[in-house]
Amino acid sequence: MFSVTDTQRIGVGLMGFGVFFLLFGILLYFDRVLLAFGNILFVSGLPFIIGLRNSFQFFRERQKLRGSSFFLGGIFLVLLRWPAIGMLCESYGLYLLVRSSLPLVSEFIANIPVLGLIFKLPVFSTMSRRFSEGTSKV
Repeated sequence: MFSVTDTQRIGVGLMGFGVFFLLFGILLYFDRVLLAFGNILFVSGLPFIIGLRNSFQFFRERQKLRGSSFFLGGIFLVLLRWPAIGMLCESYGLYLLVRSSLPLVSEFIANIPVLGLIFKLPVFSTMSRRFSEGTSKV
């Protein structure tokens, strides 16, 4: 088992509150204040979890520059009072940033007892196959 430091716990809390405010902002028809607050909390929690240097390296990797620009540009659009377009840009950027790890996540979810049964339904299994095929080409 691995140990979690106090700063990593703070980061998980910040990211958790960030996701909560993002979801709550989306439920309230793209309330820009909640979305902006959620974005700030989410992005500020990442360096607490993986470290400041690793955060910069993650966003500055050559193959992830387009995803980083869409994600950070979406945050900027939310702050400029364009919440719907900003969230679309953020979602696309987040997909581009994490698409290389989607097969690992889908395999992990398939091994969880209750979620694994749901994940083995035809709709989810074809999505899982497409994720693994799409990343093998990259």
